[in-house]
Amino acid sequence: MNRLTGRAAIVTGGAKGIGRHYAEALAAEGAHVMIADIADGEALAREIVARHGQGAAESFIFDVSKEDEVKALVDRTLARFGKIDVLVNNAAVFANLAQVPLTEIDAALWDRVMAVNVRGPFLMAKHVVPHMRARRYGKIVNIGSGTAYKGMANFLHYVTSKGAIVAMTRSLSRELGDDGICVNTLSPGFIMSDSVIESKTHGEATIKAVVQSRAFKRDAFPKDLLGALVFLASAESDFITGQTIAVDGGSVNT
Repeated sequence: MNRLTGRAAIVTGGAKGIGRHYAEALAAEGAHVMIADIADGEALAREIVARHGQGAAESFIFDVSKEDEVKALVDRTLARFGKIDVLVNNAAVFANLAQVPLTEIDAALWDRVMAVNVRGPFLMAKHVVPHMRARRYGKIVNIGSGTAYKGMANFLHYVTSKGAIVAMTRSLSRELGDDGICVNTLSPGFIMSDSVIESKTHGEATIKAVVQSRAFKRDAFPKDLLGALVFLASAESDFITGQTIAVDGGSVNT
């Protein structure tokens, strides 16, 4: 326990869904967590502070696709915690994204998926890395998806965006190695998060097919991801970079 004591972390998309569990897990291991989301994470921050003590968490409302708001988030995090050790690039358009054929994907929706899922992690890295570089240490955990490895029909916008995350991780790991910054991808399988359950955009047939593709044939839940997340954020993974850890019950092999 307390593998992240004294570390400061940003979790984008941390107010709800899987991101909420990421924020809670980091705080439980001793990190100071900035919950950054387009949704209001103040209530969650209060819960985490009540559980783990003053300074355990704070929230910030922002749009990850807008550079001025990303800058404001980074500035606020530095003002509050004095440093940024861990960046979890979790914010993404997914839970309410319908599966539709290529020919029916609206170009504006395509652009929005790319803006959040790809431009967002790029902007976060762009503005966080200088502060990590100055301290010659940092952990960037990009959140990918198993769909990038096996493809998925009628979900081209999302799968393409997550393929870009894998490429981004590989390239950044090469660029930032001399700065002591680890960059890795945590790739969940289909996770039964609150957001997914509430959205009901993914039918029973899709969920059943995913489960049958796994070595461990059961539903996956946010708690299944937390061990890998904490590992990638901790000193235990200081010699690991450019890698993908798929947490999907053995559906894909990376």
